[in-house]
Amino acid sequence: MALEDNEYILQMKHIDMFFPGVKALKDVSFNLKKGEIISLMGENGAGKSTLVKVLTGVYHKTNGEITFDGKVIEPTTPLASQQMGISTVYQEVNLCANLSVAENIYIGREPRGAFGRIDWATMQKNASDLLFRELGIDIDVTKELNFYPVAMQQMIAIARAIDTKCKVLILDEPTSSLSDKETERLFKIMRNLKSQGISIIFISHFLEQIYTICDRITVLRDGTYIGEYDIKSLPRIELISKMMGKEVKEGEIESNVDKSVPRENVFLETEHVTVPGKVKDLSMDIKEGEVVGFAGLLGSGRSEIAETLFGTLLKSSGNIYIDGTAVSVKTPMDMMKNRIAFCPEDRKVQGIIGDLSVRENIILALQAKNGMFKHMSRHRQNKLADYYINLLRIKVSDREQLIKNLSGGNQQKVIIARWLATEPNLLILDEPTRGIDVGTKSEIEALAVSLAKEKGMSVVFISGEMGEMVRTCSRVMVIRDHEKITELNDDEISTAHIMQAIAGDYHGKSC
Repeated sequence: MALEDNEYILQMKHIDMFFPGVKALKDVSFNLKKGEIISLMGENGAGKSTLVKVLTGVYHKTNGEITFDGKVIEPTTPLASQQMGISTVYQEVNLCANLSVAENIYIGREPRGAFGRIDWATMQKNASDLLFRELGIDIDVTKELNFYPVAMQQMIAIARAIDTKCKVLILDEPTSSLSDKETERLFKIMRNLKSQGISIIFISHFLEQIYTICDRITVLRDGTYIGEYDIKSLPRIELISKMMGKEVKEGEIESNVDKSVPRENVFLETEHVTVPGKVKDLSMDIKEGEVVGFAGLLGSGRSEIAETLFGTLLKSSGNIYIDGTAVSVKTPMDMMKNRIAFCPEDRKVQGIIGDLSVRENIILALQAKNGMFKHMSRHRQNKLADYYINLLRIKVSDREQLIKNLSGGNQQKVIIARWLATEPNLLILDEPTRGIDVGTKSEIEALAVSLAKEKGMSVVFISGEMGEMVRTCSRVMVIRDHEKITELNDDEISTAHIMQAIAGDYHGKSC
C-alpha cells in the first residue's frame, strides 16, 4: 500500500535526466522515509549514480520535482545540497589526504578565536569528541588523513557528514574496500544513525549486505524506475529478476556445446587468489578445450577476475598456476607470454585505436608480445590481417580501412582477431557481444565453441545474457560479491539455475 507523501523526508518524482543523445533517467521516482535505510539497486548503468548526482546538485535534472523535508528543492551544487542536510560519502573518499583528521572534519567550518584566527585546540577537541561520541573511534586527530587506512578514512568522512547535521546520508559503495569486521562496524554505526532519525541511502553490489542492513529497496533498470519493495517481502531471486529484466524460467535455449568431449587437462588454476576490494579468495581451474562462463550481476566481480587472470589487476595473496607451474605476474605482458589473451569489455576505451587501420589494430598485440625490436614485415602483417578478416568474416572495404569507420560488431571481431593472432592457449572474452547485432552475436558464440572444440583452446566467456551462457559454456562459475559462489556443469546449466545461483537460491549437485 502506498504511503502518504507526508511520511517521507525525501521524494523524487518523475525525474528525467538528458545528456546529448542519451536519456540517462526516464520518469524515475524515489521515496525515503525518516529514519530508514534504503538500498538503491540496479546493475551498472541502471542510473543509480545519475540519480544521486541529481539529488546532490552535481547534475541539474531535465524534468521532475524533488521534495525534501516538506519543501520543494532545486539543488544547484553539492555544497548547497549539503547545507540543506543531504551528505554523501563516496567509495573513493573525497577528503584531503594531506590535511589532518580534524581539518578534514571541519574544513570550511573551522572554529574561530581572537582576530578570526582558527582555534586549533578547540577544533581538535571537537573532532576527537565527535569521533568517539558518534562512532566510538579514539584516534589522534592531529595526524594527516593518509596516515590512516581507507576504512578509517571512510569513518572520518561519515563523522564529517554527521556533524554537518545531515538528515539524509548517502553511502555509495562504502564497503567495497572494507573487511568483514570493518563492514560490521559500519553497520553498527548505520543502525545507531537510524535510531537518531537519520535516513540512509545505501548503494552496494553486495546482496548479503543489502539484506542484512536495509529496510526497503528501490530498483532501477536502464534508467527507469522498476519499483520499491519491503526487504522482507522481496526474495532475492525476485530482486535479481527485476534488476535484470528476466523471469526465472528455463526457456527454449539450446546448447551449442558438445558435452561428450572429455575435458581433463588443466591449463590455468588459481589458489586462494585475493585482490583487496576486487577478488575474494578465488580458487578455480580452467581446462583445455572448454568454454567457462563467468556469470553474475554487473559489478559482481566478473571483470575483476578476468583482469586478475590477465595481470591487469595484481593479487595480494594466493597463487596462479599455468600447466601446473606457479607463475609470477607483474604485468599483462607476463600473461601474454604465457599465451593468455584478453578482449576487454569496453572496446571503445580499452580495445580499438580508432585512427589506426584494421590491419594495424589486428597486429598490435602480437607486435607488443614480440617486442619493439622484432618488427613484423608488412607482408606478414598483410597476410595475418587478411587471414583473420576472412576467418571472422569482418566486413571491411580493405585491410587499410580505419577501424573507427566499422560497425560495432565488426570492431569487436577485429579485437578478437588481434588476440587470436597471438595464438593463445586461453582467450578471455569479456562481454564480447554487447551492443552488436543478433547475427554477429551468434557468430561470436559459435566461434568460442569452435575454438574450444576444434583447436583445444580454453575460453572464458563473460556475459550478462543468460541465454549466451547456456548456448556457449560447458561450465559456469557464478560470481557474487567479488567471490565465486558455485559452479554449474553441463546439464545443470540453465537460465533458471544461473539466476537462482546468483541469488543464492540454487542448491544443485555442484554447490
